Amino acid sequence: PKEFEEIASRLAASYTDSSDDETSPRDKQQKNSKGSSDFCIKNIKQADFGRREIEIAEQEMPALMALRKRAQGEKPLAGAKVVGCTHITAQTAVLMETLSALGAQCRWAACNIYSTQNEVAAALAEGGFSVFAWKGESEDDFWWCIDRCVNVEGWQPNMILDDGGDLTHWIYKKYPNMFKKIKGIVEESVTGVHRLYQLSKAGKLCVPAMNVNDSVTKQKFDNLYCCRESILDGLKRTTDVMFGGKQVVVCGYGEVGKGCCAALKAMGSIVYVTEIDPICALQACMDGFRLVKLSEVIRQVDIVITCTGNKNVVVREYLDRMKNGCIVCNMGHSNTEIDVASLRTPELTWERVRSQVDHVIWPDGKRIVLLAEVRHPLILSSVTTLTLLSPQALALIELYNAPEGRYKQDVYLLPKKMDEYVASLHLPTFDAHLTELTEEQAKYLGLNKNGPFKPNYYR
Repeated sequence: PKEFEEIASRLAASYTDSSDDETSPRDKQQKNSKGSSDFCIKNIKQADFGRREIEIAEQEMPALMALRKRAQGEKPLAGAKVVGCTHITAQTAVLMETLSALGAQCRWAACNIYSTQNEVAAALAEGGFSVFAWKGESEDDFWWCIDRCVNVEGWQPNMILDDGGDLTHWIYKKYPNMFKKIKGIVEESVTGVHRLYQLSKAGKLCVPAMNVNDSVTKQKFDNLYCCRESILDGLKRTTDVMFGGKQVVVCGYGEVGKGCCAALKAMGSIVYVTEIDPICALQACMDGFRLVKLSEVIRQVDIVITCTGNKNVVVREYLDRMKNGCIVCNMGHSNTEIDVASLRTPELTWERVRSQVDHVIWPDGKRIVLLAEVRHPLILSSVTTLTLLSPQALALIELYNAPEGRYKQDVYLLPKKMDEYVASLHLPTFDAHLTELTEEQAKYLGLNKNGPFKPNYYR
């Protein structure tokens, strides 16, 4: 029908990625409908499509929406100037708009050059956010975008929300005086938290920092439950591989590794695990996985997945020994786990198959399939949108409003009471009903009947 053709045409126009347009967003100035140009994205015309994606994401994020509704009258972040560096997706857009509703001003860059949803970035720019990100940034673009968020005349951040530590590192190296006005850092990744602990140990951490990565809701939902779904989703979207009977080695049996292994085992894959930690190694054995050294299985496996957060886990020697057609990908935050740089040599040929999929071909014709150049190909599932971003918002509120002296120049875990509050906000989604302790039961356990129910070290 004609009406259908018109709708389809409008939808296609709104979603056009302009990927055939080689002009860098840095080379063309765009304005939103209000005339503002304080952003740099791929295509502002995608804003309507991005807005629909954000509205869908809101339905899957009841905790943030509940927090927005409960606290927007109080404006607990009034006066906060938050600079952020995270994945820019429909889900993080809900977080940014929640922070704005609670009184914060935000400037944002992407922590990953591949994961930005261009239409969502357009919707944020149309909504007045200063966002600097597009899918497929170069390394130079990446740092340029971060710099545009912090090097602004007349605007200085007083809170940092980081995923991976790159934003914190950039300010630390380029604009150290900014820390005089920054009240705190909220970090959500293993890599970024590790960097903060290193700074703290060396006595170089200038402000309090909140380790959100090790909050239970972040660990279990983002790292375990999300990756249990997104590993299959990411591999299917990029390679259409069949998992039944495939031999897979998962490097690392932390929360991410546990999620990946569970999903692949359920699909009929033969799963091997590598580990350095005897406790995680024993867990892998008790869960029915074969614990091996990578060198023992590298010639026979069909898929290699890294999720250690370390560096040089898969080196050129192992890449050379892989079988023809082996798929190589990374589920950790860092892009240092697989030595991709060693593959950029004259004797090897790179062939781009599709977005985020490269074949690397050896002189004898052997090829491996490299996904997202081993950066995390983030694909958020509904299970992670439920809880992933709520702890970040609460951590920002806590650090921003904390009385002077409560937090020193150190790294802190998210208070367990906040973790439990995040979880409780989601329970109505499942029509779940908590049992309440009686006064006598609470006294017997030595707890407040309203929590917290677990010690702060519990994970």
